[in-house]
Amino acid sequence: MPRIEETLASVLAGSYAKNAARVRELSKPLSESQFWQKPFSFGNSFGHLVLHLTGNLNYYVGSQIANTGYVRDRPREFNDPHPPSKQEALKRLDEAVAMVQRTLRGQSSEDWPKNYSGAGATAANRLDMVLQCAAHMQHHIGQMIYLAYAWKNAPGATAE
Repeated sequence: MPRIEETLASVLAGSYAKNAARVRELSKPLSESQFWQKPFSFGNSFGHLVLHLTGNLNYYVGSQIANTGYVRDRPREFNDPHPPSKQEALKRLDEAVAMVQRTLRGQSSEDWPKNYSGAGATAANRLDMVLQCAAHMQHHIGQMIYLAYAWKNAPGATAE
């Protein structure tokens, strides 16, 4: 019978994998320009949300739990004047998710309840932070669903 920390890591790693797959699925029909442009005067582009999720995971899990040394530039996640290509941005998200999965699988039963601190974090411990990051990812996937729908239904919209 698996130990609870193995089950926990497996379930959470699977959730992150599903989230990353959903982001890729939603981004697939978007052209390079649609990926980076906002279909509305408010909010963010799909691409900048990808950069934001990547930065979020790399900081809250990578830097603060896995000790990767990642230094976050949160404002740039939303306004990078020279963002990477769509393909590169998605690759970086996949790499961040893979890092999270490795980190999750490396946690022992003693690691999960360890105190957590990170800039802007309200999590009391590592498990709380990992759950908050997963919920945060789900929140932005909801926005991505809306953005993908808007692009699909925009007048004259065609993929490049």
